[in-house]
Amino acid sequence: MSLTQQQKKQYAALLAEIYGLERVLVAFSGGVDSALLLYAAKRAVGESVLAVTFATPYSPEAETACAVEFARTLGVRHMLVGLPIPDDLRDNPPERCYLCKRTLFGELVRIAGEENIRHILDGSNLDDLGDHRPGRRAARELGVRSPLLDAGLTKQDIRDLSLEYDLPTWNKPAGACLLTRLPHGTRVEEAELKRIDAGESYLKGLGFASVRLRSHGDVARIELPSDDIAACLESGARKLIDDRLKVLGYRHVAVDLAGYRVGSLNEPEASGPKE
Repeated sequence: MSLTQQQKKQYAALLAEIYGLERVLVAFSGGVDSALLLYAAKRAVGESVLAVTFATPYSPEAETACAVEFARTLGVRHMLVGLPIPDDLRDNPPERCYLCKRTLFGELVRIAGEENIRHILDGSNLDDLGDHRPGRRAARELGVRSPLLDAGLTKQDIRDLSLEYDLPTWNKPAGACLLTRLPHGTRVEEAELKRIDAGESYLKGLGFASVRLRSHGDVARIELPSDDIAACLESGARKLIDDRLKVLGYRHVAVDLAGYRVGSLNEPEASGPKE
């Protein structure tokens, strides 16, 4: 498909905004949005862009590896910064996204200061305004700019532009940190995050690209798009999945018949009759 005239104008506006900033630091997760932002920044300011990716215990390892490879292929200067789990995230509080982004953006402010870079950019877009995004509050508080949002780009615009410019991320499923696989109030341990990451990586290796493994102690609850549930329940796949997740330490493995949905662990509990 070809870009619309509106999308071409929006992309031109994106390049113009970044060009006017001269030197920029891009918060680069490796996802669809930040990948297009980094690509545009490279086109706009060339060698004057620095990409920074955080490797935390709650970052999926495959996502970090993809970010490193994308930055290498693009030929931009890239910093991979390892960070521990902040103390205020240890109990996985409801405000975890805000607290996490405050920590990460604060680290970006420190790095930008050391590098004499005035402008920090993130991949927020127009669709983020219609969703619950505590990270946007942290970005505003710390002066992080959002050029994709300023250009009026939606998630679909970003995917269309990524496809037009042959970015491998154009059809990449939405991602989220591993803390979203645990209920609020759960004590966060590195070993549990590694178990979740290993389980999801196995499921993705079976062809389930959009999958979440929600972890409830000894119960693994698998969320998949509705179209993938039948394939997961097919006898061969079911046994493979059950065996693998039990090797990882789960006693019970379940497929959520409601399917994958963002923020399912934020849903209120059912208030049906007591038994």
